[in-house]
Amino acid sequence: MGGSGTRIDAIAGERRRLVNVAYRLLGSLAEAEDAVQEAYARWYALPPGRQDEIVSPGAWLTTVTGRICLDVLGSARARRERYVGAWLPDPLPDHAEWGHGADLADPADRMVLDESVAMAFLVVLDSMTPAERVAFVLHDVFRYSFAEIAGVVGRTPAACKQLAASARRRVRAERAPTPAAGQADTVRRVKEAWESRDIAALVDLLDPAAVMTADGGGLVGTVPHPIEGGARIARYLVAVADRAPGLELLVRSVNGEPGLVARRDGVVVTVASLDVAGGRVTRIWAVRNPEKLGPWVRDR
Repeated sequence: MGGSGTRIDAIAGERRRLVNVAYRLLGSLAEAEDAVQEAYARWYALPPGRQDEIVSPGAWLTTVTGRICLDVLGSARARRERYVGAWLPDPLPDHAEWGHGADLADPADRMVLDESVAMAFLVVLDSMTPAERVAFVLHDVFRYSFAEIAGVVGRTPAACKQLAASARRRVRAERAPTPAAGQADTVRRVKEAWESRDIAALVDLLDPAAVMTADGGGLVGTVPHPIEGGARIARYLVAVADRAPGLELLVRSVNGEPGLVARRDGVVVTVASLDVAGGRVTRIWAVRNPEKLGPWVRDR
């Protein structure tokens, strides 16, 4: 019983790593948790004798989770076509900032916040083919061998190496998403300019070619298409502030980097990630879809 109990504990202990893998593959906490749940269901559906034959249950669970995510990614494009407006990955909070301890029943609390979950990085991942994304994430982020990845995507190790290389070129072409020096200061200045309705200051803080993308999922009002140009974005932000009296803006960690959180009556209604280069904001990704703000509900 002791050995069996230890094995069960070890299997359960894989959940955090699996959720981290699945979120980076899917960009959705709910879908990541579902994929991991399905992998565990398949494990426990195996006859005990078959379980005993598996030398590394963790590797087995990773392979199965990866295959499930590959299937989800394959159907995602069709689902995105039916999605109202732009689709963005789920934003992740840092609960420590809000005075909460980690609750590992919440998949968001199992997430390791590093550069591989930065919104800029996830958006680039979303432009890849499913096979490229799986090969790149498993190899470059989690350091799995191409032989192991071959068992997930159903291709040869050499083909998986080519997939990862193609994905790597996409990342380089989009500028490596590393935190910019002074990013927190730039985000704070954007907050202050927004609060004071200072269009000139906002224009100065936004790159002339900046782009703002908002995700409301058809459930809340937002711009249906990206806004291009720093001046247009500045005017839009001030117009939003004028139409939403009492809206509170906070500088908080979003996917491990400084971002902005808007609250109304203590409830988080918008979470924005900002990409900064040369002291100016080049991209804003604003998530307003309430179905994607679940992890932020208790952060009041």
